[in-house]
Parts: sequence; structure tokens; C-alpha cells
Amino acid sequence: MIAIIDYDAGNMKSVEKALDHLGAEKTVTGDPEVIRAADKVILPGVGSFGSAMEKLVERGLDQTVREVAASGTPLLGICLGLQMLFDSSEEAPGVPGLSILPGKIIRFPAGLGLKIPHMGWNSLHFPQKSALFEGIDEGAYVYFVHSYYLQCEDADAVAAESEYGVTFHAAVAKDNVFGCQFHPEKSSDVGLNILRNFINMECVRTAHGMKGGSI
Repeated sequence: MIAIIDYDAGNMKSVEKALDHLGAEKTVTGDPEVIRAADKVILPGVGSFGSAMEKLVERGLDQTVREVAASGTPLLGICLGLQMLFDSSEEAPGVPGLSILPGKIIRFPAGLGLKIPHMGWNSLHFPQKSALFEGIDEGAYVYFVHSYYLQCEDADAVAAESEYGVTFHAAVAKDNVFGCQFHPEKSSDVGLNILRNFINMECVRTAHGMKGGSI
């Protein structure tokens, strides 16, 4: 069972539809017990960093997500869901993120001659191979919608990069924790294959922290 976390700030329908297309068993829930018991967990997100973190905290789901990450259960953050896995965002100064992975979210710089938000299809480069991108070709195109991007402080966690005026970290993979700045559920066959890879990952829970081997 895959739990899609419902905290009133996520793009649930497109994620649900993609998982249905792939034949995955899933539930949309804000119940911490259901989330902790799931075989895999997806944290979607649209909107602003500050508002989304506030809603997670109000529901006590911030700690639930941290527990999932520490348990060995595969966790996938999508778009804003990826951003919240990190320490902070320039979009909401003073609002702490989940700090599951080290890094910060910054705004695309002005003066690039590019439209902000970054909206459209861009290619991926893989600095190292992750199970999340098994069978995905170098240069594959995926769909982005964002005004802020990730600077991950752990180079070993960077699974994919892309470019929009600057090179930015487009995906992460560290042990059982994964994140995509782009929307795999809106990225045609490439995105479906990425989600299929996540669905097929082994769930190895541990009471002592994350298990390795996902990268």
C-alpha cells in the first residue's frame, strides 16, 4: 500500500491517477498511523513553502514524515514535497523545513532573461545512478513548474540535475528518501517509469534509522 499524504496542500488527483494507471494500491490519507504503516509514502505539494509547512505542523504530520524517513520506508517528495525535505526556503524566511536532508531552496536569480516560474519540459542529467531512474535515459525530458530550486549540501544525494539559466538539483536519492522537483505524474512515459521504479522498491523498515543501497 502506498500512502499519499493529504495535508490540504498537495496535488492529489494527478498523483492518484498516475498510480491507478500503474495498477498500484494506494490511499490518500492524513492519518499518521496509516502513513506509518504504509509500504511506501508520497509527499506531494503545490503552493508556498511556508503555508505547506504550517499545514504539516498543524496536523502533526511533520514528525510523521520524519519517522517514515527514519524507518526505512521508501519516501518520495514531489515538487514542493521535495523542497520541504530540506532545511529552509527563501520563499519563507524563518520557516524551518523538515531537515531530513541538508540543503536549502533558493529563488531563480533575476536577470536571466527567462520567465519565472520555470514552467515546461527540461532534460535531466544523472551525476550518479539511482534506483529511481533505472531504465531512464540520460537527457530524458520531464515537466517542471517552480520558481525556487534546490541546492543540496550532500553531493552524494544528488540523483539528477537540470538547467534553467543555472544548473540546479532536480532530484535526490539518499537511502530510502527520494525527491523530484519535477512532476513525474505529468511527465508522460518517462514520469510513469520513474513512479514505477518507486512502486517496485523494496520496503525495509528498521527501528534504528535508514537502510542503505538505494543509490
